[in-house]
Amino acid sequence: MAADTPVDYIKHHLTNLTYGKLPEGYERADGSVVEETTWTMARTAQEAADMGFMAVHVDTMGWSIAMGVLFLGLFRFAAKKATSGQPGGLQNMVEMTVEFVQGIVRDVFHGNNPLIAPLALTMFVWILLMNTLKLIPVDYIPTIAHAMGLEYFKIVPTTDPNGTFGISIGVFLLILFYSFKVKGPGGFLKELSFTPFNHWALVPFNLVLELLALIIKPVSLALRLFGNMYAGEVVFILIALLPLWIQWTLNVPWAIFHILVVTLQAFIFTTLAVVYLSAAHEDH
Repeated sequence: MAADTPVDYIKHHLTNLTYGKLPEGYERADGSVVEETTWTMARTAQEAADMGFMAVHVDTMGWSIAMGVLFLGLFRFAAKKATSGQPGGLQNMVEMTVEFVQGIVRDVFHGNNPLIAPLALTMFVWILLMNTLKLIPVDYIPTIAHAMGLEYFKIVPTTDPNGTFGISIGVFLLILFYSFKVKGPGGFLKELSFTPFNHWALVPFNLVLELLALIIKPVSLALRLFGNMYAGEVVFILIALLPLWIQWTLNVPWAIFHILVVTLQAFIFTTLAVVYLSAAHEDH
């Protein structure tokens, strides 16, 4: 992608395709003025920022859904074609993935909930597929999007905190749901009030400590995944600014290294989510 300066190039590749609301009288980058409040695509990073909290990152949403559909399609196809004889490559891959996630749940989760293993499998494969998009050269998809009239277009949902927080907030809601379901409202409140110090005089301290620890869970899940993926994306973009012969020298080993990173981050997110859900099922 062409850019006036390296800084413009980096900003361009780190800006999401954003759909949001511009207020009446807003002056756009081309000098035009919005005559009435309207929902539209942002033309610049500043417009995207001015659209506020309710703006939607269309590229993050689209690629997240696409990877979810790909996950469901692959596993459904493998299930329909499964055979007890000599399995094919896709069936082997699916069986290895299922056994791997079953091992995580078996080792970490100590409750009795048939939903946890499918949930863990979904998170692991979905995040892995989204992370793997990082291995596509940074200019390919933006160039195609630019030819279609889209100024900005990021393809890795996990480099967007909106994407990672969306998943982690879902896990957080499940933690709260099972905490209330398994322990009951009184039991959950008692756990927050008398942990780690089992004395009524320290209830305020315990509540502050436990509520903070509870809130930190989705934040840590989201920021850990986002931080690692975003940092890797920035490195790929910086490599793309170098001369072509240096790009090949650096891109290949960095991409090979990232094969480990994208898998490891999916594993860490899934494992921590299962650990947190296991704690929510402990009713002692």
